[in-house]
Amino acid sequence: MIPKDPNMLLSYVNLKLRDFYSDFEALCDDLDVSSSETEEKLNSIGYFYEKETNQFVFKS
Repeated sequence: MIPKDPNMLLSYVNLKLRDFYSDFEALCDDLDVSSSETEEKLNSIGYFYEKETNQFVFKS
């Protein structure tokens, strides 16, 4: 189960991306979560997936 709170979700997802997954799609497939819903939650707090660094970064 992944965190529901967007800020906790951000930390969780970035940790998993850094330590275990080559990209966001692999993480979502493995954890059986919706990539679009997860990305929407993180976008709502200003974070967007950056493929080059394989993490969600803040963009104002």
